[in-house]
Amino acid sequence: MYPQFFRLRQKFDRPRIDDVPAEVERQLARLKLQEKIRPDQSVAITAGSRGIANIAKIIRAISGHVRSIGASPFIIPAMGSHGGATAQGQCEVLRSYGITEEFCGCPIRASMDTEIVGEAAEGFAVHVDRHACQADHVILCGRIKAHTDFTGDIESGLMKMMLLGLGKYNGAKIYHRAFQDYSFDQIVRSVAARVLERCHIVAGVAIVENAYDETALIEAIAPQEIQEREKQLLVLAKKWMPRLPFPKVDILIVDEMGKNISGAGMDSNVIGRKTYASQAAEQEFPKVLRIVVRSLTEASHGNAIGIGMAEFCTTRLLEQHDRHATWTNILTSGNLQVVKYPLHFDTDREILDAALPTIGLTEPEDAKILWIKNTLQVSEVECSAAYLAEARTRADLEILTTVRDLPLDSAGNFPIFGASAEAALAH
Repeated sequence: MYPQFFRLRQKFDRPRIDDVPAEVERQLARLKLQEKIRPDQSVAITAGSRGIANIAKIIRAISGHVRSIGASPFIIPAMGSHGGATAQGQCEVLRSYGITEEFCGCPIRASMDTEIVGEAAEGFAVHVDRHACQADHVILCGRIKAHTDFTGDIESGLMKMMLLGLGKYNGAKIYHRAFQDYSFDQIVRSVAARVLERCHIVAGVAIVENAYDETALIEAIAPQEIQEREKQLLVLAKKWMPRLPFPKVDILIVDEMGKNISGAGMDSNVIGRKTYASQAAEQEFPKVLRIVVRSLTEASHGNAIGIGMAEFCTTRLLEQHDRHATWTNILTSGNLQVVKYPLHFDTDREILDAALPTIGLTEPEDAKILWIKNTLQVSEVECSAAYLAEARTRADLEILTTVRDLPLDSAGNFPIFGASAEAALAH
C-alpha cells in the first residue's frame, strides 16, 4: 500500500526584474565602459553551461551594449570540461539555451585551446581560453549561487567563471587536482587574481535568481570590485534560493536532473547532500533518506553527473545518459562519488516497492515522501499525507488539493510532474 498525496505551494520571497534587457543596459551604462573600450577593439563575453533564466537575453543585451559603443563583441563558451570537452559540444550547449549568433547579434568563437597566462601562487599553470586571451577586453557573465560542493564566502559565480569557465578543459583538470590539496576558497582567489591581472577583464555581469527560477537581480561590477561584491551577492543568493518544505524526508522523488538545472545535476544544497553524496551531514538539512530520480534533461546532452546522489533511478535515465560526457566531467571534477550508479528499475512502481522497505519501521502508507519536478523548481510540491497536519499550521504553505491516491498508470509509472500529474491525481 502506498501513501496518499496532496499538493502544496510554497511562498518564497520574490524579487524579480521584469525588463531584463533594459536592466542589463542600465547596469553596464553605470560603468562607462566607453572610457575603457575603444571603438575598434574586440570584447569577449563569457557564456557558461548553466540553465540560467533569461541567459540568452542577457548575453544579447551585453552584446548590444558593446556594439553601441562601437566595439566588436563575440561570445566564448566558458564551461570547463562540459559539452564533452569539445568545442562543438560546448556550442551545442549554448544553442540549447538559445545562445546563437543570430539571436545575440555577434559571433561565437569556440575552442578548447588555452594559453598559459602565468603561474598561481601554489605553483601550477593558469590556463585561459585562447580567444579570451586574444581579445582586447573580456566581460564575465554568470550567476551567483551556492556551490554544490564547496562552502565559503565565495562559491559559484564570476570568480569561479575565471577559474573553471575560462580555464576550459586544460585548466579545469589542473584546478580540480589543486582542490585535492588546497581549499576551493584559496584556489579560486589565487587563479582569479592572476586572470584579473593578465586578461583584460573590463567588467562582470552578475545574476542572482529567486526561488522561482526567475531573474531577481542583475549587477554590472568593475573588475577590481568583483571579489568583494560577489561575497555580498552570495548572501542574497542563499537567502532567495529554493528549499524543500520539510526538514525530514523518507523518500524524495525527483522527476528530472541535469546540467541545466544544477552543475551537480541536482542541487545538493536543496537535497541536503553537499557534504556527502549519500546522506546529509549532521548540520545539513533537509535530511533525505532515499532519493529517486526519474529522467535526464535533454539540455544535459547526456551528462548525468550527480546521479550518484540518488539511491534509485529508472532504467530510462541510464539509457539517456552518455558515458563519455558524464565520465569526462566527473574525472575532471575529481568528485567520483557523485557518479556511482544507483539501483535502477524499469517502472516507478518497482522503484517504490524496492525503496519503501529501506526506510526503517515506518509503514509504507505513513512514509514521508516528497515529489518535485527538479531541484530548481520547488514552489509546488507533491507531499504524502504524513505531512498534512504540519502543512495546515504553516503560513508559508498553501494546500492546493485534497488528499488523493498516487497516480500509477497501467504500466506502473507516474505521469510527468506538473499539469498532467495534477490532472491524473485529481481523478
